[in-house]
Amino acid sequence: MSEVKRQFAGELVAGTQVDDVFVISGKAVSQKKNGDNYLSITLSDRTGEIRGVAWDNVAEAAAAGAVGDFVRVRGAVSEYRGACQLTVRELSAVERASVTPADFLPTTARNPDRMFERLQNTVDEKIQDPDLRALFSAFWADDAFVERFKRAPGAKKMHHAYLGGLLEHTLSMTLLVDAVAAHYRGIDMEVLLSGTILHDIGKTREFDYDYRIDYSDEGKLLTHIVIGCGMLEEKIRQLPDFPPEKAMLLKHMIVSHHGSREFGSPEPPRTLEAVLLNHIDDIDAKMNGLREFIAKEDPRENWTSYNPMLRRQLFRQRTEEE
Repeated sequence: MSEVKRQFAGELVAGTQVDDVFVISGKAVSQKKNGDNYLSITLSDRTGEIRGVAWDNVAEAAAAGAVGDFVRVRGAVSEYRGACQLTVRELSAVERASVTPADFLPTTARNPDRMFERLQNTVDEKIQDPDLRALFSAFWADDAFVERFKRAPGAKKMHHAYLGGLLEHTLSMTLLVDAVAAHYRGIDMEVLLSGTILHDIGKTREFDYDYRIDYSDEGKLLTHIVIGCGMLEEKIRQLPDFPPEKAMLLKHMIVSHHGSREFGSPEPPRTLEAVLLNHIDDIDAKMNGLREFIAKEDPRENWTSYNPMLRRQLFRQRTEEE
């Protein structure tokens, strides 16, 4: 029997009595000053998350589920240090088969099929190089890849952290390539566009996103950069005449798109196309992350709360409608 979800984490306010199903996205047993244990738990669904705390029956509550499991939560919401906190009275396990995945996974507001069609049209219109066209034909012919590419998130938290987020991010970047890179001379636009489309393909396997968005075992062990290079190499092996130097340039764009070793790239960008890709990626990720952040803030306030990505508050400009 399916669980019908009526209460969502992002809509809970102080004073609400809670009796509903959530997924555990964080969990720790800590000690109070008197030495007694308490359970600190983060509960999530498609609207966000809420911190919960169980003061009593801690062992029983902790045994109800691990991170990634679904639990029925009974308790009450109060305000603690300016944020909502759920005081948990009871936790009980819920079978995964009984929940509706759409209740727990945020999704792009855009149509994935239309976004993918637009990406395909961009390749058809702007890439004439026969080697690159053959490479994309190999990717588009891989039904399993296309399905995951349409559905994968762009990240776990910071930007495009919802189903379809990877495709939305990729398509947005291809539009920025036209707007930004065309301004400069000496840029191989077809290589840049190809690297832009391929730079994050490893995220199709870096994340698990059936019931929640989290890192897969492969993602934790290898990262999307290593996975993406492997996926690219696999397709290139299907094209025996693909030029080795062109393959190397594309791999370099995947390897370097985070910009520096500090941010996870084995090598910094060493071509003009790779430098541009790094900055276009950064622009699109930051703007999406900040817009999502501002959308969750109190619209009555001129200043947002502290933003961890930029490490500052942001001034919220009023629109004419407001």
